[in-house]
Amino acid sequence: MATGTDTTQPPSTRFTGMAQALHWITAALLFLLLPFVWVAENFPPGEVRVFWYLLHESFGISVLLLVLARITWRFRHPPPADPDPPALQVLARLNHWGLYAVLIIMPVTGYLMAGNGQPVPFFGLLSLPGLPKNDPLGVLANTVHVNTQFAVYALVLLHLAGTVWHVAVRRDGLLDRMLPPQDGRR
Repeated sequence: MATGTDTTQPPSTRFTGMAQALHWITAALLFLLLPFVWVAENFPPGEVRVFWYLLHESFGISVLLLVLARITWRFRHPPPADPDPPALQVLARLNHWGLYAVLIIMPVTGYLMAGNGQPVPFFGLLSLPGLPKNDPLGVLANTVHVNTQFAVYALVLLHLAGTVWHVAVRRDGLLDRMLPPQDGRR
């Protein structure tokens, strides 16, 4: 007999609104910041080039902060159950944690490069403290930063391929987990 006091709810099939927002904002910033450095490289040294690098660095720091927030949120709010077979679940987890790793490595190494002996401006609003000049560390950071970009591209493409597979091939609605409810559905 139902008493009307049962407040338990079935587990959600969606990520929380905060997880969704952090995901989509991170994705948008990532797709914005990548071209900024390519644009910067097409200008000779000067104010225009510095402007594009400033945007690239500032968006990179923003991505780092968002990824740290996402990881913190994820530990406190586990994702919904994954209906995929176990092998695909492992692949998805490896891809997600790989993305988290490279989206931490890239901004950290970028910061080590930009802050090598000087402060790092953040959107021109404030300057984050740099580190003492250390050329070997700067060279190492540059090497890691430049080479890790290929891991970013590969992991993002794998993530997008998985999404396309779920949307176009399986048509299982899995993308809905990362979208706000439509038509009042939860």
